[in-house]
Amino acid sequence: MKLNKPPLWTKDFIIVSTINFFLTVVFYLLIVIMGVYAVNEFHASTSQAGLVTGIFIIGVLIGRIFIGRHIETIGRKKTLFIGITLFTLVTLLYFIHYGVSFLLLVRFLHGITLGMASTATGTIVAQIIPKTRRGEGIGYYSMSATLATAIGPFIGLYMSQHTSFPMIFSFCLALGIISLLTAFFVNVPALEVPVKTTEIKGFKLSNFIEPKAIPIAIIILVLAFCYSGVLSFINFYAREIDLVQTASFFFLVYSLAILVSRPFTGRLMDVKGANYIMYPAFIVFTAGMLLLSFAHNSITLLVAGVLIGLGFGNMQSCTQAIAIKLTPPHRMGLATSTFFIFLDAGLGFGPYLLGFIISFATFSTLYAILGFVVLTSTILYFLLHGKKERASILAH
Repeated sequence: MKLNKPPLWTKDFIIVSTINFFLTVVFYLLIVIMGVYAVNEFHASTSQAGLVTGIFIIGVLIGRIFIGRHIETIGRKKTLFIGITLFTLVTLLYFIHYGVSFLLLVRFLHGITLGMASTATGTIVAQIIPKTRRGEGIGYYSMSATLATAIGPFIGLYMSQHTSFPMIFSFCLALGIISLLTAFFVNVPALEVPVKTTEIKGFKLSNFIEPKAIPIAIIILVLAFCYSGVLSFINFYAREIDLVQTASFFFLVYSLAILVSRPFTGRLMDVKGANYIMYPAFIVFTAGMLLLSFAHNSITLLVAGVLIGLGFGNMQSCTQAIAIKLTPPHRMGLATSTFFIFLDAGLGFGPYLLGFIISFATFSTLYAILGFVVLTSTILYFLLHGKKERASILAH
């Protein structure tokens, strides 16, 4: 007779996941329209338009580094309120026209507030998920962000074609207000192990970064770096191979692949361990990148999207669950912050560094190289985490 599983889909889990979804929708919605907005409204140069888009991610990184250190002393729920309140207030600044410099400042501040709010949601959700269902729970929670990566750009592009920029900013403001109101209903249980304030005094690296989360965070940094080549250059590549219309469905099939597989992979991780997910995912992600490198028809491009979703999409939630699992409960905030700092760094700085490769190679070559990087990073995973995971399973 099986024992009843502790509940996963609680009121608090659903609310925190919904808040994370709304905030991430705003992030991806604005990412796809900001460059065009800067050029149309302020006659920005191409490099300025790129900076308007990218400075947001730098803000997110700074927000995560700052709040990761202070979240336990401020309090998890209070941090969530502060983050969402500031996120919503900064959205109002988009309605003020003071030129490109002011827009850059607004984007930077908006990034900081998102870094604060999303670190709080990630920490709270890790706390309220039952320990025995952590892999499954993190998998479902990260689906809120996965859905947003498909829906956000779609809404942004649709609204930019059919309405004005003030209407788009009003929509983002509304999502911020809904998130803030919804946050009132979240119940965050007290920590079993209280935080010692002496732990976070002084200027030590461990006050900003969780050392135990660093090895798995290095893995997600490399994988996110590879995925950033898809995220940033898929539209350019689609023009090159004359598959622009199909490319609009690429992230849709990517998201669907994650949505379908996540429930199974999360449960499998809880029962069998992370290695059962990660090693096959390395192979699938590699296959997706190589298939993308020689895509010359719609079916090949979309199948590549499915494989990359099954690979990178599941690796993202799996590595996040590992980072939290390795960390004491009172340092979950720092572990969550550390994980996302490395993830955002890979996604944020990847396109800039990969731009150097594109200057002397084709997009097809770029994706083939990145596929090889993914495959060889399997060895890195084995050295940094895989062998320890295997040893702990054998010990039990």
